[in-house]
Amino acid sequence: MQKHRVMFIGRVVMVAAVAAAGSIVARAQDSPRVEVAFETGYTSSEGIKASQPRIIGGQVYNDLDITSGGNFGLTFGVFVTPNAEIEFLWNRQFSTFNANNPSPEVELADVNVDNFHGNFVYNWSDGAAKLRPFMFIGLGATHYAPGEPALLPSQNPGAVSIDSATKFSWSLGGGVKVYPASHVGLRLSARWTPTYIKSDAGGIWCDPFYPTCWVLSDPDYSNQFALNGGVTLRF
Repeated sequence: MQKHRVMFIGRVVMVAAVAAAGSIVARAQDSPRVEVAFETGYTSSEGIKASQPRIIGGQVYNDLDITSGGNFGLTFGVFVTPNAEIEFLWNRQFSTFNANNPSPEVELADVNVDNFHGNFVYNWSDGAAKLRPFMFIGLGATHYAPGEPALLPSQNPGAVSIDSATKFSWSLGGGVKVYPASHVGLRLSARWTPTYIKSDAGGIWCDPFYPTCWVLSDPDYSNQFALNGGVTLRF
């Protein structure tokens, strides 16, 4: 009798374990683990003011502009919970370096502006939802890769090339993902990326209680505002 009771309890436990495993698998299928998106769009950019005037082709310039232009890129995200996601973002903007103020604007070179960011993404709704709003914040770097100078040597004597540069940047953005199918969807997003370029002296501050003074810095950022759309795949 005791033996049959133990066997009965064992079967009940086994059935319960199989049911629980099936439930976990079903939830895992409903909640994606990896998401990859390919996007393109347009980026509105701004430049910076030079720390001191520059002479180019015999003209005086104070501002260096990074022109607005099209972009494309990709994201790769891994879900750590059904709503929280760790994401890598790469995006390239096609632009030019232009100098202006007070002299008339002149194009210096084509430039690719690449953003490399690690993002924390929060997705609303559950994994099986057809519509998922999301918001993200990220840290990383922006890389400027200029091409050959646009000015001829006769126009700007001594100019050979413009060096590339990599600067710290961060990003804040959000959007919505729409899934007409379980594994394929559309991703629409907006992203703001401030890139730290340099710091200029912003004055002197003196402590009113101690005879100590500090030179204050005035950080200069180049901002990008991107509107993108693309295809997202989830697994």
